[in-house]
Amino acid sequence: MINWLLQIVSVTSFNVRTIPKRGGASIAAIVGIAGVVAVLVGVLSIAEGFRAAMDVQGPDDVAIVLRSGADNEMTSGLSREQVRLIAASPGIARTADGPLASGELFVMINLPKRSTGTDANVPLRGVERAAGAVRGGLTFVDGRDLSPGMNEVIVGAGAARSFEGLDVGRTIRVGRNEWKVVGIFTGGGGAAESEVWTDAGVLQSAYQRGDSFQTVYAKLASPSSYDEFKDSLTADPRLKVKVVRQREYLAEQSEMLTGFIRTIGVGVAFLMALGALFGALNTMYSAVASRTREIATLRAIGFGSAPIILSVLAESIVLAVIGGVLGGSVAYLVLNGYTATTMNWQSFSQVAFAFAVTPALLVMAIIWAAVIGLFGGVLPAIRAARLPIAGALREG
Repeated sequence: MINWLLQIVSVTSFNVRTIPKRGGASIAAIVGIAGVVAVLVGVLSIAEGFRAAMDVQGPDDVAIVLRSGADNEMTSGLSREQVRLIAASPGIARTADGPLASGELFVMINLPKRSTGTDANVPLRGVERAAGAVRGGLTFVDGRDLSPGMNEVIVGAGAARSFEGLDVGRTIRVGRNEWKVVGIFTGGGGAAESEVWTDAGVLQSAYQRGDSFQTVYAKLASPSSYDEFKDSLTADPRLKVKVVRQREYLAEQSEMLTGFIRTIGVGVAFLMALGALFGALNTMYSAVASRTREIATLRAIGFGSAPIILSVLAESIVLAVIGGVLGGSVAYLVLNGYTATTMNWQSFSQVAFAFAVTPALLVMAIIWAAVIGLFGGVLPAIRAARLPIAGALREG
C-alpha cells in the first residue's frame, strides 16, 4: 500500500513539475476554463446582487399588510379606515408619537438612466411620517428628511446613483407635478434604496388617488409578535387582508428574476464548459502523447496502471483549478461591486443593485473547473495506462 502511494506521489509530482514544458497546450486549456468560470461567476453575481438588494438586514420585525388576494403592492388597495384599524392592532411597536405603521402607495415615473439616457420605471412611493422608523436603519448621506404636506422627495442612494435628476436641490417634473429633491438616504430595507419617497397625502392628491393606500408597513413590537398581529387582522371581519413578513415578501418578489438569471447563467456556462472540456481533452491527449516513452519506462520498472491514471487526472485537475482561480479572480476584480439596474418583473420597476461576487460563488466556480478537469483527463489517463510497453518504448 505504501509503495502504491509513493508511486502515485512520484509520478504526479513529476507530471505537475513538467507542465511549463507544455506551455502552449496548457495555457490554452487554462484560458478556456478561465473563460467558462468568468462567465459563470459574472452571470450568477447578477442574481446574487439582485437578491442582496431585495434582502432585509437586521431583525425580522417588519410586516406588510395587503388586500386579500393581492400578489404585490400594485394589485393591492386599502382605505384610510382600514389603515387606521391596522395601525391600532396589537403587536405593533409604539412610541410617544403613536404606532409605528405607515400607510403607503406608489406610482411609476419615468426617469433617464445615467448610464444610457434611456427612460426607466422608477417607483415614486408615498409614505407616512413613521416610514423611516418602521424600516429602521434609515440614514441621510445628503440633505434632510422630507416635510409632510410639501412637494418634496427623498431618494434612495441606489436610485440617486442610477438615474438622472435625483441630486439634492434638483427638481423632478412628472406630468404637471414637480417635486424638489431634499435628501438622499441609505438603508430602509430591501429595495427601498431604489425608490423615491414623498408624502403619501401629496402623492394621493397629485395622482387623484382620493384617500386610498396600497399597503401598510408595520414595525412589530418584536419578531415574535408577528402571529399576534397577523391573527388579529385576519380575524377582524372589517378587514380582508393578508399579512406577510417583509423579508418573505421581498424574497418572493425577487424569486422569479433570480431563478431566471441562475438558469441562464448555468445554461450558458454549461455550453461553454463543453468547449473547455474538449480543450482539456486535447491538452491531456497531447501531454500523454509527448510522454509515451516516459510512461512506458515507468510501467516497465514496475509502476502500476492506477498511479499512471491518477497522475494524469491530477495534472488535468491542476490545470483546471488554475484556470478556475484565474477566471474567478478576473470576475471578482472586474465585476464585484459594479452597479446596475434591472427590472423587477413582479412590480415592473427598476431596482438598483451591485454585482456580488461572493465567496460561495468563487468556491462553486473552482469546483466547476475541477469537474471539467476531471472529465477532461479521464480518457487520456486511461489511454496512458493502456499503452503497450514494448511498442511505446520503440516509438519513443
